[in-house]
Amino acid sequence: MKILLTNDDGISAKGLWELYTCFSKSHEVAIVAPDREKSAVGHGITLYEPLRASKIKTDNNDPVFAINGTPADCIKLAILELLDFIPDMIISGINPGANVGTNINYSGTVSAAREAALYKIPGIAVSIYSNSPKFYNETALYTEMLANNIMKNKIPDQTFLNVNIPDIPIRETSGTKICRHNVSMIPEYIDKRVDVRKNRYYWHGCRTNNTSGDLNIDEAALNEKYISITPIKCDMTDYDFLEPLKTWKFKIEN
Repeated sequence: MKILLTNDDGISAKGLWELYTCFSKSHEVAIVAPDREKSAVGHGITLYEPLRASKIKTDNNDPVFAINGTPADCIKLAILELLDFIPDMIISGINPGANVGTNINYSGTVSAAREAALYKIPGIAVSIYSNSPKFYNETALYTEMLANNIMKNKIPDQTFLNVNIPDIPIRETSGTKICRHNVSMIPEYIDKRVDVRKNRYYWHGCRTNNTSGDLNIDEAALNEKYISITPIKCDMTDYDFLEPLKTWKFKIEN
């Protein structure tokens, strides 16, 4: 396969290079990733400043570029300009920290896989459930197995897979669960502070969402040491609401 790797943690991130080490043994691999951390930028793209690509030298001269943009920028620039091939698959990660529930709306990791799907290229967003992961290598091997599955079995156009893996040996996980993502809001708070000049400033924070019980939900499955895989569509239309919405009156009354 021809594989494009990216992330939202930056070109130097360990998870990215674990994927590269794993996939480059058997596949043609390119990397186009942000030149610095771009976590939680969502699906933003750069419009009001130029994008710049710095080529990174590797031992086997694979195409590796650092971009001064977002993960979505990286996918666009890779496909439209930098690479001399169209990838068979685009993999974003390995992200330290889970991307489950409402977090997928903010995640740069997930947005890169979504951007791949918009181009009708199979995409995987892969995250490991730890802020200081120990088992990047096993996560990379699982991702390669999943990528081979995708090429064999296919996934629908403009659908991608969001994968979250416990930070334990794969053999010690509870297995794999195909899940829906949790749409309940994470408990949030604002930490208000005052700087040395007596001006207020704010930190946004959130608490752990203690989802439990329904193992068909990504967070709950991950908390029970399952690998969670969620298929996500780019089409966000609420088809159930189309017909009811057509009954509304859209005329301005005088």
